[in-house]
Amino acid sequence: MRAMQVTAYDSPLSLRELDIPQPKEGQVVIRVATCGLNFGDTLAIKGTYQEKPSLPFTPGMEMAGTVHAVGAGVTGFQEGQRIAAYSGRDGLADYAAVAADKCVALPDNMSFTDAAAFLITYATSHLALEDKAHLKPGERLLVLGASGGVGLTAVELGKLMGAEVIACARGAEKLEICRKLGADHLIDSETDDIREAVKARGGADVLYDPIGGAQFDAAFRACNPGARLLPLGFASGDIPQIPANILLVKNMTVLGLYIGGYAKLNPKALTDSFETLIGWYVEGKIKPHVSHVLPLEEANEGLDLLRTRKATGKIVIDLEA
Repeated sequence: MRAMQVTAYDSPLSLRELDIPQPKEGQVVIRVATCGLNFGDTLAIKGTYQEKPSLPFTPGMEMAGTVHAVGAGVTGFQEGQRIAAYSGRDGLADYAAVAADKCVALPDNMSFTDAAAFLITYATSHLALEDKAHLKPGERLLVLGASGGVGLTAVELGKLMGAEVIACARGAEKLEICRKLGADHLIDSETDDIREAVKARGGADVLYDPIGGAQFDAAFRACNPGARLLPLGFASGDIPQIPANILLVKNMTVLGLYIGGYAKLNPKALTDSFETLIGWYVEGKIKPHVSHVLPLEEANEGLDLLRTRKATGKIVIDLEA
């Protein structure tokens, strides 16, 4: 089978020929149709992600396809079944062996492209807004990096949950996508003063931040008393230092979320979230925004689009192209 592998950190992926994996106990082998790219993949390739697999390895945190083989002890899945998985790696290959408890069955009306763009981004936002921040209807949600993979899902889900959504992104084109997905207010991170723009709209009750750096600092100071802060990543490369005295005076709460750890910390919350989200998809309430679909041989180009923030929403690799 083909696989795009990391053979040296911080270098382009190499296309290699590998043996098709055999399922171990508790695993299924997926014939991969599509793989969604995530910002975490770029960090794993650099060797700076929270988990650092040994070289060589195949990145690709989420995938969709059909069950090729079923390992001992697996129930609920059978050969030929349409499936998606949040595996953390191995998605950029024709076949992947994945723990069955990280897989979900796909509804008939969900395409493989949508499925590969679905699990990580939507579950991150759903768990952050629902389980962590307990976002309430009528509250004001500020989303930084709102046109990115997780950011757009936060805009979409925040609106679905009844919040007033302030979307902060770079440039009119990206902000227009946020508006179409439900944002009530738009802030251009290139030209607007984020702190003053948010305060002019009444301040933020929940801050959703995958960016960090100067944007977080400005948004933090525009938060209302009792606000909940959700640091979800540091795409700017700058990890903010949060002043504890302001947290104290304004009675604010910081709620970290690393979805990779949720499979161990609270696996039921993760699987329950997947079920809820797939139900909303079937009902037509949510749909992933995919800006690029590329063949496996162009995975490096797709990763560059992520690094340079030229994509909106998700980039999906189509292994059947």
